[in-house]
Amino acid sequence: MIAFQDVSFSYGAHEILNHVSFLIKENDKIGLIGRNGAGKTTLFELIAGKLTPSEGYIEKPKNCTIGYLPQHILLSNTTTLWEETSKAFETLIQKKNKLDELQLQLETITDDHEIHHKLEQIQQLTDFLHYHNANTINERIEQILTGLGFLRSDFNRPTSQFSGGWRMRIELAKILLTNPDVLLLDEPTNHLDIESIQWLEDYLIRFSGAVIIVSHDIAFLDHITKRTIEIVNTRIYDYDMPYTKFVHFRRSQIEIQRQAYENQQKHIEQTERFIERFRYKATKARQVQSKIKQLEKLERIEIDHYDDKSINLQFPPALHSGTVICEAKALSKSFGHHQVLNQIDFTLTRGEKVALVGKNGEGKTTLVKIIKGEIPYEGMVQLGYQVKIGYFAQNQDESLDMEKTVYQTLEDIATAEARPKIRNILGYFLFSDDDVFKKVSVLSGGERARLLLAKLLLEPVNFLLLDEPTNHLDLPSKKILKEAIKKYDGTVLIISHDREFLDGLVDKIWEIQNGKIKEYDGDIWYFLKRKKSESLHKLYNRNATHEKTMHTKNDINIDYLQKKELDKKIRKLETEIQRLENELNIIEKQLKQYETQLASNNVELLSDYQWYQRYEQLKSEYDNLFHQWDVSQQEKEQLVNEKKQRYS
Repeated sequence: MIAFQDVSFSYGAHEILNHVSFLIKENDKIGLIGRNGAGKTTLFELIAGKLTPSEGYIEKPKNCTIGYLPQHILLSNTTTLWEETSKAFETLIQKKNKLDELQLQLETITDDHEIHHKLEQIQQLTDFLHYHNANTINERIEQILTGLGFLRSDFNRPTSQFSGGWRMRIELAKILLTNPDVLLLDEPTNHLDIESIQWLEDYLIRFSGAVIIVSHDIAFLDHITKRTIEIVNTRIYDYDMPYTKFVHFRRSQIEIQRQAYENQQKHIEQTERFIERFRYKATKARQVQSKIKQLEKLERIEIDHYDDKSINLQFPPALHSGTVICEAKALSKSFGHHQVLNQIDFTLTRGEKVALVGKNGEGKTTLVKIIKGEIPYEGMVQLGYQVKIGYFAQNQDESLDMEKTVYQTLEDIATAEARPKIRNILGYFLFSDDDVFKKVSVLSGGERARLLLAKLLLEPVNFLLLDEPTNHLDLPSKKILKEAIKKYDGTVLIISHDREFLDGLVDKIWEIQNGKIKEYDGDIWYFLKRKKSESLHKLYNRNATHEKTMHTKNDINIDYLQKKELDKKIRKLETEIQRLENELNIIEKQLKQYETQLASNNVELLSDYQWYQRYEQLKSEYDNLFHQWDVSQQEKEQLVNEKKQRYS
């Protein structure tokens, strides 16, 4: 559908893309990854037509529509939520208004010829509106807005009353409603809560067009995408697999390249020694010339180079504190008539790592600000003995002075003891040389996030309050942050919607809902399972009385047919699983043969590109079959469990 043909792009002398070629097909679900500054946004703007290639060209169909959600957007402040979202259907609404106008005119016209002409126009407009389902505009707007977390009571609120995160959702809603052929989403989950992320996942999985996503949420990428494009050092690597499998595959691929490279280097050294030794012996002249020609024709193996620079983050040992870190009793907070927190109690003890989750607007950031002592409240909140807080704020614009330099940002808050260490600390977060004199206003979102993390290292603390710390961080930095928090011996309260980041990091979940806090002992996946279970339990309770009155003989017959259909699906999956296992066994044997050859260090074989290509193709085929087997196995287990719950 969209083809990049030998495309290059530069900003002045700074090369971003160098002769890249790839194809975006109609139903592709692609994860676009790469370090901050690698060129992901540039690639999006090239696809969207906002930039023109320096070299090469981009082919796309004339009628191809593209919906692009950038990280930073501007919305009108003069409309309501409903009016702003309705702009997605501006053309349809105009034609609908035109149809109403023509129908009114028809009532006053008496000339037959003019009546006939108006009827033709009405018919054309009616057909057009019917084709585009214009009668469902309101339903579609309501479905998207509620799916993204808006309440029906929000529909008539001015857009000026919404925070930056909610305004991003408004723009996302408009893009989804246009139903474009290609969706370009740059960090769409940064301002979404867990429920909205799951809703968006389901929507994008069902979406019929192509989707390209830039995201640092690994679970989000793995659930939606089936293909990964990585930008590294102006080149791209393109594979038909989701992110996590892509990472494992690239590691193994680079390892094979390294082995082949080392073997080839040994071969080259041996050949060069032979040439040097016998260069001037007449009896060996023919062999020497043959060896020289071999070296000239030899295609040199290169190892894919990665920019492996990463932040260096290790929190200082936590200061000694009492057992109780923070305690609240009958804590309440209202903004005008809107009560956010209502008589909540909690106790946070030393060494605990807790995730604070809930829908946007439920009061997570409000609670953190209360704990920090930034806003007034009712009830009691008390920090424990010798507790000292380190705070990472979600809103970078509020936490950082845009006019200060990177160095000044740390210098202004550093103690006399910490000031000599400022350059070293900034170096840990990849700010080197003249980077430290850049103004905060020119930094990218990822660079600002790194600067906020650097502020946490200026002095030891024992209680970390982290409000969406992974927003804008690239994947390697996020992984390092996660490991640093795991090793930290202090207490941590994290607001995050990133399931993969929270996985294995916290052992307790606090959910804020309807002004109350509910505690779950367990990890994030346990919490999500419990939430689904609880929702079903409520549904069953709500429908219990109705089910008892309606459980007739006809219902029993329906139940029998459903069980029969369930058995049929299970048998079909079992047959498919067996077929896949047979194919996997065959490929496994073939792969073992290749790996035996690889272990033999046969230089000619390892430098044979076609042999290498067949080996990689076989591995890719095995991964794809294994993925199909895994999906089928999970589907079978779900159906078997469903059968047990229903009929046992």
